[in-house]
Amino acid sequence: MEYRQLGGSGLKVSALSFGTATFGGGNEFFSAWGKTDVDEARRLVDVCLEAGVNLFDTADSYSNGRAEEILGKAIEGRRDQLLISTKATFRTGEGPNDLGSSRYHIIRSCEDSLRRLNTDHIDIYTMHGFDALTPVEETLRTLDTLVQSGKVRYIACSNFSGWHLMKSLAVAQNYGWTRYAAHQAFYSLAGREYEWELMPLALDQKVGTIVWSPLASGVLSGKIRRNQPAPQGSRVQQIGSEGSRISDEKLYEIVDALEAIAEETGKSVAQIALNWLLQRPTVASVIVGARNEDQLKHNLGAVDWNLTPEQVAKLDQASEIPTIYPYWHQRPFAERNPLAVSYYKKR
Repeated sequence: MEYRQLGGSGLKVSALSFGTATFGGGNEFFSAWGKTDVDEARRLVDVCLEAGVNLFDTADSYSNGRAEEILGKAIEGRRDQLLISTKATFRTGEGPNDLGSSRYHIIRSCEDSLRRLNTDHIDIYTMHGFDALTPVEETLRTLDTLVQSGKVRYIACSNFSGWHLMKSLAVAQNYGWTRYAAHQAFYSLAGREYEWELMPLALDQKVGTIVWSPLASGVLSGKIRRNQPAPQGSRVQQIGSEGSRISDEKLYEIVDALEAIAEETGKSVAQIALNWLLQRPTVASVIVGARNEDQLKHNLGAVDWNLTPEQVAKLDQASEIPTIYPYWHQRPFAERNPLAVSYYKKR
């Protein structure tokens, strides 16, 4: 397993991390992801640790907190062997303050997560989304207090726009507060919008990227092809592909390219899609999930080898999508405003 520095921080995280959205199956939405219980979760943690995975990702909103509880029980006796990332901001109750990134909600959510995880600290505490109704100063001051108290080690954000993240970084710097070390973002061959603004920002500000949904909810798993719909009972068949906005034809073009490279390398479509992400600028860790041990071991096979530059270029071409303004206007001015990926490769 390769270990990468998380942005500009001193923390090293495994290139692949394990996501626990499949734990619990606490409601109809998360049941489509999986219904992993404590015993199976314990075995999945075993497999991850044996493979060198050190980062485990969860959230207070996953199955109404049940995922955190299961993860806490699955890691009993080995908390010092791993890092925990959990999140707050999304609704966790019916009350008017049971959501958001206010001081009230963050502190309450942190205490609840610590209790469910049965731990005294959270290694990476992530704001699951941007709260436009709470002053950025209130959010960041609260997070800095949690860091100073020892309950949180590092902070991160997720699903922020470019200005959300840049304003947050500027405010933190202005007051000398803890800054976001990472941005957990949707990014895959089926959704490359992250490259337009968030990747250049991350490069400039040394913010690490933790990728969620690297297989676009399963559409890049290799199970979906031309004239081959999603298997019955699969997550994408039940609830669709979250985040991906490409057409079916564009998806098939990407899968065609993946299959061609799969024949060249002897790797699977999913492993190639994951490996492509591991070669992108700013990416510190890619979150993989699994309903069972076989799926997990298969996904872990995405490391310890690399696609060739020619294979990466082939996937880049197949997954390229039209840009929106102002990015299409910036593209021709590459002499002084190069694309983040191409600029990174030349350095």
